[in-house]
Amino acid sequence: MTSFGDAGKRTDGAAAASSPKLLDQVRDRMRRLGMSRRSEDAYVGWIRRFILANDKRHPAGLGAPEIERFLTALAVHAHVAAATQNQALSALLFLYKQVLGIELPWLDGIERARRPQRLPVVLTRPEVTALLGELTGLPWLMGSLLYGTGMRLMECMRVRVKDVDFERHEILVRQGKGAKDRRTMLPRTLAEPLRAQLAEAQRIHQRDLAAGFGRAWMPDALARKFPGAAAEWGWQYVFPAAARSVDPRDGAERRHHVDESRLQRAVKSARERAGIVKPATCHTLRHSFATHLLEAGQDIRTIQELLGHKDVATTQIYTHVLNRGGQGVVSPLDR
Repeated sequence: MTSFGDAGKRTDGAAAASSPKLLDQVRDRMRRLGMSRRSEDAYVGWIRRFILANDKRHPAGLGAPEIERFLTALAVHAHVAAATQNQALSALLFLYKQVLGIELPWLDGIERARRPQRLPVVLTRPEVTALLGELTGLPWLMGSLLYGTGMRLMECMRVRVKDVDFERHEILVRQGKGAKDRRTMLPRTLAEPLRAQLAEAQRIHQRDLAAGFGRAWMPDALARKFPGAAAEWGWQYVFPAAARSVDPRDGAERRHHVDESRLQRAVKSARERAGIVKPATCHTLRHSFATHLLEAGQDIRTIQELLGHKDVATTQIYTHVLNRGGQGVVSPLDR
């Protein structure tokens, strides 16, 4: 039987000593499937909490009552959002199906919490101008890219040099939500500032190479297939971190991309200085990108592709933000 890792300990002697810990098995399985580090940390955290909530009993000996009780406690006592409750359920589904190899029909029957349908916060064009006007330097460039391309926050952070095409004025978004690639536009007004940022990133890369470093993180499959590619200029991040750090996965010291919290803090501070009362965040710039394209008469299918939405129904929420449907309905009072 599998041991618990840092969530609990077994005393089965040689069997426990020779078998991988449960949480380590979860991590290994997620890495083999190419899941993100963020998902890995979240799933491991929920599985650990589930085990601790059940007196460190092994999940193989637990069933529907324990899972339902755990999820109910999250909603009733911890007051977590529906999305958080669903993430916990997804973690447990992954544990039983992908790690323990246990097919439990009742697990699929557990109803997910319903997420409330809320309209996204959208800034007006003057508000976007005011917000970006309060940003400077790197935060200004990254914030402008979020609004000018519709990229998600982490998609912007993870852009690599090779994915920027100045001739076609495009940015290739790799491994977006749902592990999908897509193309979006590169605003012409950001071409020169982005070239300047690449020049600075290249100077940093050259210094790293001279110091014996300069190898960017790469997905495992690519790292094995092209072992020397990690040191190439094209694989470096457009927005490198200020300092190198040790990767907890393999212990290698390398330069990662800039921490997303830097931009998040800058946008929050800029919003306050601009006097914007809406609870705008980095993701609000993505919502504003889509809404303003719709206002300009852009086709919703094109916007869907630029945003990377799987279903056009997801994109259609922005027609509601406009307070008019796809046909541009006008209030009779305004007539």
